[in-house]
Amino acid sequence: MHKFFTTSELVDEIYATIVGDDVKHIYKVLRLKEGDQVIINNGLSEEYLGEIEEVTKEKVIVKIIKKNEINSESKVNITLFQGMPKAAKMDLIVQKGTELGVNNFVPIITSRVDVKLKGEFKKLERLQRIALEACKQCKRARVPEVLEPLEFKEMLNELENMDLVVVPYENATGQGIKQLVKNVPQDGVCDIGIVIGPEGGFEEEEIEALKSINAHIVTLGPRILRTETAGLVCTSLIQYEFSDLGGII
Repeated sequence: MHKFFTTSELVDEIYATIVGDDVKHIYKVLRLKEGDQVIINNGLSEEYLGEIEEVTKEKVIVKIIKKNEINSESKVNITLFQGMPKAAKMDLIVQKGTELGVNNFVPIITSRVDVKLKGEFKKLERLQRIALEACKQCKRARVPEVLEPLEFKEMLNELENMDLVVVPYENATGQGIKQLVKNVPQDGVCDIGIVIGPEGGFEEEEIEALKSINAHIVTLGPRILRTETAGLVCTSLIQYEFSDLGGII
């Protein structure tokens, strides 16, 4: 069954209204019509089963049948702080990170970020659209946010509000995710920040700054991963250990 996202202002107990690009997709590509059933998400992690009552070129009116019980969201709130890569790589990171359950994506500007890349992130509409489409595909109930880039020092302030901060680092030895899980009580861990260096990696001074706010510097194994790979691997491991990836035992 097809799923569409709208805003809470366009959903009440009786009707939901779909506007924007999805309208054309509904009547021209999917060829949905009056009487067809769809799933509506109000953008606040609430979903409804509905039946299309009216289709025009400007909007689609859906009559609400019932509210659905949903459990597709992770029990941990993951923010991926991604050292700013080339735009095409960020597309992949947002798409696959959304599938894995990341809630927020924050490009970060570190010492080794190519200054030419900063201009590519002035407009984030494309990345937000990628997150939305990935959300539809994997049937998530919440669309992740792609936020404005932060300078490294600004990111440190944000990380201080996290319950757990994990930083994969190519020069780290010893502690990996397995050891981290043994050392950190899982009860009370809700907001998790994952910090990934850019293509050139972190400066040692940046790692020391992260340590000063009690970030956990970990290794992901003996092989050096690309920046677009490291965040997805770390997210997968965190979701497996702290949430629902891999199923419930």
